[in-house]
Order: sequence, then structure tokens, then C-alpha cells
Amino acid sequence: MGDTEVAHIRPPETITITVLRARNLRGSNAKADVVNATIKVEFGEKSLGESPKVDCMADTPAEFNYNATMSCTYDDPTALDEIAHKPIVLTVIEVLPKEKKQKEEKTITLGQCTVDLLPLVKGETKYRYSLAISPVPGSPMESIPADAPRPEVDVLLSVNEPLVGSGQTHHGNLVTITMESLYSPPEAWGLSGVQYAYAAALPLPINAEKENPIVFANGTLKPGVDKEPPNKQKKWAVPATALGNAVYIPDSYLSTDAIDDEDGDYRGKEDREHRTSAEHEKNRVTWNTERRSYLEASAVKSLQDKIAKCRYWPVEVMRLPQPAGGKGKKTKGDKGDDHADTKKGGTSTQHGGKDDDGSVSFHGVAFINLAPLLYPGVKRIRGAYKIYSYTDQALYEKTKRRAGFGEEAAKIANNILNRSTASPGPKKGAGKDKDDKKDKDNKKGLLQHQVSRVHAGQNSMATSQTVKSDAGSEPDSSAPMNLEGQQYVEAKSYMMFEISLSHPLIPKRPPEELARRVAEYIPPRPLFPKRTDGAQRAVEDFHTQVASVAGLVLDEFRDMFGAELKTDESDLSQEAMETRRQKLIYELNASGKYFAFKEQLKHSVVKIVREKYLKTTNFEDRQELQTFLSELYVYLIDQMHESLTKTLALEDQALVPAPLTDSAQLKHFAREAEVNGNFELATKYYQERIARNRNDPSHWFDYGTFCLYINDITKAEECFRECVSIDQKHLQGLLLYGVVCTLLEKHEMAEMFFEAATNVQPRSILAWTMLGLYYDTVQNEIGAEMAYIEANKLNQQAAVATARALREEELAKQRAERSESDTHTDNKKHRAGLRVKLWAIHEGRNKSDNSVSRPGSEYKHGSVGETPHPPEESGGDQPVREPTPVPTSTIFMQAIDWLLEVKAVPFTERALAHELLSPLGGATALYHISLARVKLQKRELHQAEDSLNEALQFDYQNPDAWALMGHMKYLTNETAEARDRYERTISFVADASEMHSIYLRLASIYLQEERFQEAKTTFLMACKKSPSCVSWLGVGIACYRLGELAEAEDALSEANILNNSDPEVWGYLSLVCLKTGRQLEAEQAYKYAIKVNLEDTELMDEIITTQKEVGFGNPQF
Repeated sequence: MGDTEVAHIRPPETITITVLRARNLRGSNAKADVVNATIKVEFGEKSLGESPKVDCMADTPAEFNYNATMSCTYDDPTALDEIAHKPIVLTVIEVLPKEKKQKEEKTITLGQCTVDLLPLVKGETKYRYSLAISPVPGSPMESIPADAPRPEVDVLLSVNEPLVGSGQTHHGNLVTITMESLYSPPEAWGLSGVQYAYAAALPLPINAEKENPIVFANGTLKPGVDKEPPNKQKKWAVPATALGNAVYIPDSYLSTDAIDDEDGDYRGKEDREHRTSAEHEKNRVTWNTERRSYLEASAVKSLQDKIAKCRYWPVEVMRLPQPAGGKGKKTKGDKGDDHADTKKGGTSTQHGGKDDDGSVSFHGVAFINLAPLLYPGVKRIRGAYKIYSYTDQALYEKTKRRAGFGEEAAKIANNILNRSTASPGPKKGAGKDKDDKKDKDNKKGLLQHQVSRVHAGQNSMATSQTVKSDAGSEPDSSAPMNLEGQQYVEAKSYMMFEISLSHPLIPKRPPEELARRVAEYIPPRPLFPKRTDGAQRAVEDFHTQVASVAGLVLDEFRDMFGAELKTDESDLSQEAMETRRQKLIYELNASGKYFAFKEQLKHSVVKIVREKYLKTTNFEDRQELQTFLSELYVYLIDQMHESLTKTLALEDQALVPAPLTDSAQLKHFAREAEVNGNFELATKYYQERIARNRNDPSHWFDYGTFCLYINDITKAEECFRECVSIDQKHLQGLLLYGVVCTLLEKHEMAEMFFEAATNVQPRSILAWTMLGLYYDTVQNEIGAEMAYIEANKLNQQAAVATARALREEELAKQRAERSESDTHTDNKKHRAGLRVKLWAIHEGRNKSDNSVSRPGSEYKHGSVGETPHPPEESGGDQPVREPTPVPTSTIFMQAIDWLLEVKAVPFTERALAHELLSPLGGATALYHISLARVKLQKRELHQAEDSLNEALQFDYQNPDAWALMGHMKYLTNETAEARDRYERTISFVADASEMHSIYLRLASIYLQEERFQEAKTTFLMACKKSPSCVSWLGVGIACYRLGELAEAEDALSEANILNNSDPEVWGYLSLVCLKTGRQLEAEQAYKYAIKVNLEDTELMDEIITTQKEVGFGNPQF
């Protein structure tokens, strides 16, 4: 087994780093034209070689052409990871000329640059760089003028075969983690005194079983952005021997996102002020470091499983003492910080706060919600994340991890920091011990102040240590607090953190694929039938052309002889008609119309020859041609006569009358029949709509919702399939087809159709909410969270847009009012000026210009003082900070309203559960009303009554609640109580959402109680809003009972027009005709009532009784 595994391991791949040339190098001697230089190539701690010495001139590129190689081994899972996150460091060294007694050559390090190997990890086989050489501290290159050409080096990376094969590219993943900055740090962190190093760490799987800590060790405490603008360029996480600006990754910068588009915490409007202050005024700890990690397939699977199991991922933050001047050394100042050591997660031991590699203090942890990485198509998250005090208990509750990586991360960070300080650099002065002692005293006083805030009996040791739980048991809830870490919470500290993947963990199906799969399941129906040019089609075309030519000839005949034939003296003899025929033929030939008619018929004749007789080649025999022409002539003459017989029929054909009802009325009648429980009649109306226009998707959709209501799932699926086949982008059809597939447990198809709906209308709140409800059905919590987040974002944007539109409308109204006010003021000024002039003339004060102008100028001065409009306008143009608009309804309530309309009860119940738990929703009156509507659809009347009683406690004047209460009482045959509820509903100022059924049921109760005048009035109110056969029938019945037979007949006639197959209408029409003594009409109405199956026995008995009284009306007498 082991031999088989080894056989599949790929042999090492050689990476060649070719240093091609360098330009614009400057040495220690500014006057020298030539610099003798060599370039050292390093990877991590390993030196790959050093190029030969080359003389470099300022105006000519120096050709190095030096190759250095390294191997990428595939038996080590971390090999690709190292190549991804470690740079090749190129160090340019000047070799000085030997002096006479000098044994070895002196060298000066001029500068460095780093080469990123990431293109090779992404599958490139060759990649070329032109990199700027950054001077190291103290290098002669630091004195190069800013306007002088910058030193550069050209580098070529190459491999024979891609480092990552196609299979690895598909199954593996490249994770890029960016640790940006920690904002609003604890107040104890100051820029004066002893400075510390700051580190962050998080675990990352390297295979299915093992995790390694990813450490960011180079955090630095800096002042606010206002005092020191930040550098947005990213640094290497492990810069190795790079110094100065060479620690920055070439062409890699921090990204910026709008706060609304971020993940994480502190995204609300109420947090903006804190974030602005923290990011501009307060100190910050800056890393700006990028760490890449290549994950093989098993590691990707492990990461995905762990996120699905527990979505939160820990990122630990800690403060460390500054490294000593050399590697592995510890200064007195380090020992002086022993009291600040915390208890590291999981692997730490207590030594009274001492650690060989340095002590950890201010141990905090941020919990990154990585669940968005499991959203389809998502491969990046970035945001501000709160930092909490680290305890094993908090870590276990959030991440189900029993221990962190505190101690191990601290050791790794100290190793990185000690390596970076092993190179020559600025050192601290002799007063360091004194400063460390002073800092120690300050810190000791701070910790004593913290201890005083803890309740009596708390062990003082807990103030400086993170207390860990017993590793063999679950963390104890009574574990002491980490008071240093608690300062993060008090300061509202947060970190900016970003993680991105080369490709998403869960791929998102592109819109084209979704559209293709929808078309595969439901092929689109062509809007028009395909036309085939067969024999029958050719003959029909000939008939059409003959009819057209006959019409044109007839028009010509009428133009020539129409006036003559209209007179009484017109000659209709055979000779006169023959003369007219000859004149017509002459006119057609003379004008060229005969030739035009022949050309018009020519094409249709050719089609008959080709399609019916299948003649497409020339005739070889003339006799055969003559025979065919004779046969064709006879056939065409017969077809001409047949066409003319149809066209020039002597009898007028009766026109088919246009339907009196349109599609909207039929839909209204069908909904009315639904409410009345007459499902057979409702089916008839829905099918009539489809028969009128089978290519309208809304007709199929409405019929499908009715089938869903009566629980005919199979027919509902067929209807929604037809709807989508007609319009592949019909949003509601896609959604309800997904609902039906869910009910039929076709979950793969259901998910596809819900996703297709979100692609058809990406800004539809309903589509995203329905997708979330579906994911709830299949218990996909992360998918549901993704869909709800998107829906809430769209809902908030809609609320903002609505508020902005209202505000703009109000401002426009104010500007219009202000303009009218200014016009009115100008008119007043003008009239006042005229009065002043008239007064001046009347008094004769024309002695001087001043005397005339003074009153006007005084008036003008006074008017300016009395009209403060300009200050108001200048103040009104300044932007006013508006409160954040709150959506008027939640995403779930919007979905509930739609689901109730389309009768999707299972999804409605699930949405109601979410609405009850929603912060903006809850058990409101609207919630209880919606719940009652669901119960009424399920005919659970007692539960509906309970919900309505709850709704009325929230809003006693809600017309919808009273209307539904009336429906519930009506269905339980409690007519008196139903009548009271309906009357209360009608008496409200605001109408209920659906008044038609209220009018019909209240009026029917009045009929039962023989309150015919009230019944007539109520039925007429229903007719006024939305007339139907039922409403006019009710008016007719009420009028008949009141003895108003003429009005009853008019109302019944209106009902008969809207539905001529209603048996009750014909029955009452028969009664009216019997009462008015019209025997024939009474008998006809009675026969139609019997024909359409009148089942009302009381009405039938009344008709028979009346027939016996008047002695007619029944043809059987």
C-alpha cells in the first residue's frame, strides 16, 4: 500500500531564478562611473547563490544573466505553502577595490528587492519582473536624488512544468490572509516609554488532521492617521533577510470597502462615530501584512467542514516584549515584564509568568465569522471584528476548540522578530533599564487598579494571566476573567481583517448555466406555431390570393359602374352586362392592372406546382408539358371557384361577437368563486382565460395558484411548467415551480429554480427571501443566512431610496412655496415703490434727487431687514444628517403577503416563524392577522379565532382583523356574530384589504334575515366597486323581494350578461316574467334554468308555485 502511494508522488520540480540585468546602480563613490557589484539570491534562511562580479555603469544596463535554482518537493505538504508566502530576496552588494595590505575585499550592501513566486503557484511557467531596488539603511543609494532614475533589476522566473497541475488547481486553494490594523487599543498602550511588539495568530489546516498557526509578528503601535498617514502597501509576513522598503510586497496594496459592504462588526450607523474616532484620532497597531497559504485538497475539505461545523474562527492578539539586539538574547527589560505573562491557550504552563522566548500580555481574541465563505461564489470577506478577552471558556463556546495557539504563536513571533533584529539597526540608549523599570512600575500600578475593580475574594494572580480550564473537561463557567484582555472590550477595540481564496469553496452556478438547465427541464415554448410550406399550405395561399384579386377587381367594377347601377333606370340586361364586362377588361389591360393581378397570383401557382405536383425540373416532352398544363388549369379553375364561393357569398355571415368580459374580470369572477367555495365555477373561469390566450404566462400562473390552493399539486406543477415555458424569466412562476418541487421533494430542481429566480431579478427581495426559506427547509443554515443577508440589504436600500425620494419631494415643495413667497414679496415692494413715487409727486418734493430717492432707499433698507430669506436659503443648502431609514416591513412579511396570495401554505408557516423571531417583526397585529389567514386557508377555524383575538389586542381598530373575524363566524354559520363583525368593518374610515367578499357575505346575511333594503344597498356597494354575476344577482333578488320588478329585471339581465350559465339567474328571471305576465319569456327562462341544472330546491318550488298561480310558465302544462 505504501509503495503505491509513493509511486504517485510527483518528482521535485526545479525553479530557476534568472537575474538578467541591473540598471542605474550607484556605488559608494559618487564620482565613479563604474560600480563593481554582485547579487546574492536567498530564499528564507537558505542562500541560493551569488552572481559573479559585474561592472555596472550608470548609463548602460549591466548584464548578469545569473541562474539560481531551488527545488519544489511534493512529498512535503508545506512546500507549495512556503513558495506562496516567502519571497526570493535579491541583495545587491558593491565590492570595493582591495587596498595594498588588505587580505579580503570589502563589501557594502547597496539595496534589496523581493521577488514574488506567486505566479508560479498560480500555474505560470514563466514570469518576468522589473523590480525597483530599495536601499538598505545606511546605503549610499539613499542619497540618490528623487528625480534621478531609480535602480532596477530584471528577473525571470521559470519552471519546466507548472508547479500546480490542473487537478490540484481545481481541488486545492490559495488562501490569502491580510492583517491590517488594530484600532482603539487599550489606553494603557502608549507611544512613550518602553515599546512592545504586537502579534496576531490564527490556525489554518495543512491537511485533514493537522493545523498550523499563521503568525503576524511585526505589529507596531503608531499614532492616529491624522498625525501619521498610513502606508497602504502590504508587507511580507516572513520577510527573511529583507530590510527597509524591501519588506513590502511589490504592487500589493490594502483594499478599501464601504462600511455597508463589509462583513464583521461595527457596521451600524450608531458605530460610525466610534470608527471614525478610532481610525483617525486614536493610536493604532499596524501590521498591513499579507500571508498566503496553499491548501491541498484535504486541507480545503478540512477547512470547509470546520466552518460548516462551527462558523467562528479565532484570531488571537497579544503583546510581546521587544526582541533583544541579537538572536536568542534576553535583556533586563524582558525579565522585568514577567508579571505581564498570560496563560497561553492550551499548551502553556504557569511559571509565575516567565517564558524562555518572552512573555505574553494583553491576550485577546477576535472571532471571525467565516460562514460567508460557504456562500455560493463568495471568495473574500473583510471587515472590522471586535476583540474580546481571551479565555479558554470563551474560545470553546464560540469555536468548540479547547485551546488556542498562544504560547506556540508567541515563540514563532519571537523567532521572526529576533531574526529581523539580528541585522544592524538602530539600538536603544543606555537608559533602557531605567525606562523598563519605570514601565514596570506603571504597569504594576495599573494592574493594582484593575484588581481593585474586581469583587472581593478574586485571586490577584488572575489579573495578569489568562486562566485556562482543565484540558480533560469542558471549560468551567466560573473561570476567572482575563482583566488585561478585558481592556479590549472596555476600549471597544477591533481589528481590520481580510481573508480571500483563489476560487470559492462553493462554486456558484453562472446565470447562463442556470438558464440552460431551466430550459432543459422546461423547454421554452415558441410564441408562434411553426409554418410549413406543404401542399395544403400552398392551396390555402392560392385561395387567399384569389380572394384578394377578386376584391380588387370588384372595387374596380364599383368605381366604374357603381353610380350607374344605384339608379332605378340602370340597364341590367344581358347585353348591357356584357358591355360592362368588356369595358372592365379593356380598362384592366389598358391600365396594367391585369398584369399586376397575374403577377400576384403567379407565386402561389408556382408553390402549388412544386408542393402539390412535386414538379421542380424542366419537361423533356412537349406533350407531357401540355398534359400537365391542362390538368393544372382544371385544378386551378376548381380551386378558384371554391375560393370565390367562400369570398362572394350572397348571404351575410353573422359576426362572432366580442366577449363582454376581459381577462381581469374573469380573474375576479374566479377569485369570487374561490371565496364562495364554488371550485368548479372557479376552474371554469380560469380555463376560459387560458382558452382565450394560451400564450399569456399570467393565465397559467393564476390557474396554478388555484390548483395549489385545492391541493392538486400535479396540475399546479403542470401550470407553472407552462408558465415558465412561455416566459423563462417569469419570476413568480420560477418561485412557485420551486415551491411545488419542494413539496414533491425534488430538492435539486427546487434549488435550481430558486437560484434562477435570484439571477433573473438579482434585486428582488422576494426572490432572495424565498431562496432562504427553501434553504431552511433542507436545513442549509449557511445558505439561508446568505440569502437573508442579501434580502435585508436590498430591503434597507429600498427604505433609503424611498426616504430619499420623499425628502426630495418635500424639498421641491418647499422650494416652490419659497419661490411663490419671493414673488409675493417682490410684488409688495413694487406696489410700495409706486405709492412712494405718487406720494412724492403729490407733495411736490422734487427739489433734489436725494429728496426723491430717500424714502425709497429707506423702504428698501427696511425691507431687507424684515426679509431674512437669503440666510435661510444658505442654511438650507447645507447637508443635514438624516436618521437611518427603517424599512416599513421585514423581508419575511413581504414574502408572507405574497405567499398568502399564491396559497403556498407550508412556506407561509415557515416565514411566519421567522417573522416572529425577527428584531423588526415579532408578535404584531399584522403577524397575528397573517397567521389567521393561514389558519383560514387550512380551515382551522378555532386557531384562527385565537390569532384574531390576539391581533385585536394589538390594534382594536384594524379592519382586516374584524373582516377575518367575520369570515370565521360566517364559515361556522354564526350569522349574527358575522353580521356584527362585517358591519363594524364597513363602518371604519379605512377599508379592509379585500372588501368584495365582505359586501357579498353581509348582503347574503341580510337576505337570510329578510332585511331586503339593506341587502340591496350592500349588494349595490359591491357592484360599484367590482361588479360580478353574484353581486348583480343579489341586487336582483333583493329588488324582487321588495316588489321592484323592473329594477330586479335590469339587475338580473346584468348578471346574465356576465354569466349566462348561472341557474339562479335564469330562475329569478322566470319569476320576474311570471309576475309581469310574459308567458313566452317565462317559459324560456324556466327551460334555461332546467338546462343549466338548477339545484336550489326552494327556488324551484317557488317557481312551480308561481306557475300554478298564474297558469303558465311551464311548457309541460
